[in-house]
Amino acid sequence: MSNNNTSKHTGARKPVVLMSMGAQERKGHAYQVMTHKYITPLVELAGCVPVLVPSCCGPDDIEQYLSMADGVYLTGAGSNIDPELYGQPNKTPGKGQDRDRDLFDIPLIHAALARGLPLFAICRGMQEINVALGGNIHQKVYEVPGMNDHREDTSAPVEEQYADSHTVRAVPGSWFAELMGEADFPVNSLHGQALDQLGDGVEALAHAEDGLIEAIHLPAAQQFTLAVQWHPEWQAAQNPHSVKIFKAFGDACREQAQLSAAQ
Repeated sequence: MSNNNTSKHTGARKPVVLMSMGAQERKGHAYQVMTHKYITPLVELAGCVPVLVPSCCGPDDIEQYLSMADGVYLTGAGSNIDPELYGQPNKTPGKGQDRDRDLFDIPLIHAALARGLPLFAICRGMQEINVALGGNIHQKVYEVPGMNDHREDTSAPVEEQYADSHTVRAVPGSWFAELMGEADFPVNSLHGQALDQLGDGVEALAHAEDGLIEAIHLPAAQQFTLAVQWHPEWQAAQNPHSVKIFKAFGDACREQAQLSAAQ
């Protein structure tokens, strides 16, 4: 499927973006999976080539994977991060975990940052960045005084689950506010966990109406870094804010690819 963004780069090498997969059990077999909705906007809006990386074989080959990459994209997933990794007991034992992904993505984040690769993350991926840098997580944000319930209604149709749920406000004067083009904009909300204490070098870029951190970056990093708590990948092409986010990430990856080619 062609589109205006990718057609502009016809004839040029498209940037390669790593996406780590997660575990899923099906009929007694262990699978590594990646949801279609995350892949499509990376291809159609960002104009990048996705490379899906298994997290089930451990982190030993991360540097080799990254040697092929111009960016890293950490997606959401149905699993929670193991709270042991941020020094807490598990308060949601009924929720699935994916420790293989945890133990792959945390060193992946550090290695990608060290290489200067653009980094974009959604939902679980945003939480991974915070944990990797020493921060922690509200395991039940819906029980935190003053916070809203940010979970979706799982009994509703998917289109309703991913419908706009509340507004977020970008930090005034930030590059993210400039990118979005307006102070407040609507987002969906499908998460029971969220950032609590921020990790080293992590800075908020947007907040929900209840003050919950909805977007972060790493201002000391030279490369593009952005992570959001909502799901911009959902029907991204029909959402002008999602389009801006994916195009910005794609542009950063193209710049990285050109820099690598020149070296």
